[in-house]
Amino acid sequence: MGGTMDGTRQRRRGNTRQRIQDVALELFAEQGYEKTSLREIAERLEVTKAALYYHFKTKEEILVSIFDDLTQPILDLIEWGKAQPHTLETKQEIVRRYSDILADAAPLFRFMQENQATVRELRVGETFKERMQGLRDIMIDPAADLVDQVRYISAIFTLHAGMFFLQDLPGDAEQKRKAVLEVAADLVTQAHGATTKDRGGS
Repeated sequence: MGGTMDGTRQRRRGNTRQRIQDVALELFAEQGYEKTSLREIAERLEVTKAALYYHFKTKEEILVSIFDDLTQPILDLIEWGKAQPHTLETKQEIVRRYSDILADAAPLFRFMQENQATVRELRVGETFKERMQGLRDIMIDPAADLVDQVRYISAIFTLHAGMFFLQDLPGDAEQKRKAVLEVAADLVTQAHGATTKDRGGS
């Protein structure tokens, strides 16, 4: 795993790298990954192609770097979760933190949702699946029955669904995020409560 140090070191490399990532993601979202060229990214940034090359040699390198930087907090959350007791408080905190991560990385996740074929072909698709599995593993109680396992997984995907499918519903963005978080937290509470009750033998 490329720990936090790498992420921090890369971020310190200055703003150019981040500006390239932001502009590339904008263009990928606007016109699709396939149709975007390195030249267009350089033009929008008003830098030479050589300046862009200094940081990234290919489009895929840019996308992978965006993905690595924006999903590093998921790895950090998984590490944190592994070290915590399997309490309801821990699981609620995981859901809260994951909601914040999704909000911070919203443009990337929207791009991934809308360009699933591209994402599948590039290694980011596989890496994202591994991160989701890591998240699932810190949420699910080993003793949980299948219905409760589905509840835990549904809590994670409720957060995803909230980001993709509530955009065009009326209402304030922050209120919608809170509502989605509440539903995800309810699912976790139900799943955790059922497992604890089973253990108590009642």
